[in-house]
Amino acid sequence: MKILLNSDNKLKIEIKSEKEAIELGFKLGLKAPNKSLIILSGPLGSGKTVITKGIAKALEIKEPIVSPSFTLFQEYSGTKELRHLDLYRIDSIEEFDSLGGEELFYLDGLTVIEWGEKIDELPYSKRIRVTIEVDQSNNRQIEIEGLTL
Repeated sequence: MKILLNSDNKLKIEIKSEKEAIELGFKLGLKAPNKSLIILSGPLGSGKTVITKGIAKALEIKEPIVSPSFTLFQEYSGTKELRHLDLYRIDSIEEFDSLGGEELFYLDGLTVIEWGEKIDELPYSKRIRVTIEVDQSNNRQIEIEGLTL
């Protein structure tokens, strides 16, 4: 893992492997304050669920972490609760609200949302935004806003 820039409440990191993605998630899981909303944005296959596995590892969750693409929501217990949502199949904030999604933001623990850019308009102060881009070498260029590691 290579830190490229760390300023203005933004952190830019390059990762080259799944192991580094899990390591990054682990650091996020340790540093994120209680009731944080972690928004993971990036193309299919960019590593959003892999980063979530690292967050779960930091919270000492023993269950396997899988993408909730079809179930939309998974909940896990560890040193803190982890709620893992995947909004790939959600088309609007209204649809998210109809599922009771915003209520999850205020529960103890951490809430990780893949494809969370779909609900960016919702106000929430403890938001950590993780944006993943995949470069031509298949490395991940990651920008983190709202948290310093």
